[in-house]
Amino acid sequence: MGPRGPQPFSSIDPPVVTRAGKDLDAAKRRLRDEMCSRRRSVQPNDALRAAELAVGALLDLESVKRAGRIGVYAALHDEMPTRVLFDAVVALGAVALFPRTQANRPLDFCVVEHWQELSWGSYGILEPARSKRAEDFDSDDLVIVPGVAFDASGNRLGRGKGYYDRTFPPESATSPILIGYGYEFQVVERVPHGERDRRLNAIVTEHAVRHCQ
Repeated sequence: MGPRGPQPFSSIDPPVVTRAGKDLDAAKRRLRDEMCSRRRSVQPNDALRAAELAVGALLDLESVKRAGRIGVYAALHDEMPTRVLFDAVVALGAVALFPRTQANRPLDFCVVEHWQELSWGSYGILEPARSKRAEDFDSDDLVIVPGVAFDASGNRLGRGKGYYDRTFPPESATSPILIGYGYEFQVVERVPHGERDRRLNAIVTEHAVRHCQ
């Protein structure tokens, strides 16, 4: 069974909030808590099947077929699995780059040829070794971006640390193509967002591909 067209939005539809402040923070926190709870309820077999379907849809995108370098990430236990995603990127012949965190700084992305090269880093995430050299992206590259929630306009809710927004700010002229990656139920009608939150170019789930901008 392949990806289907967009399904009805999640019932968790917060109001759009575009100003900074307590209202925005509270709206993000409510949506984040609910979505993280729903992700934890996904059974391992269902998670792997969803990942296989999402990867199949991703590989059909022309932007993915053309990309020589693709940023991926090692999923946390409650996120859609990404080992199958990494294997697909390698099989495609593209160079895979993984993010490495530094407190309050943009992410460093490093080339990884084998999953076993990753080691446990900040926040319990598998990351490239500190000895690996960081690489810069350009507009011809592509980055698969995790998220807690997404909407069809390309707005994304992360875990609240702001790493991806710092790494790929809205005003960047040489930003790579950014594709959100997650379960279909993570797509809601509206994600609360502020002016500094970076929008995505597309969102891929196990059911649909949404082109946002």
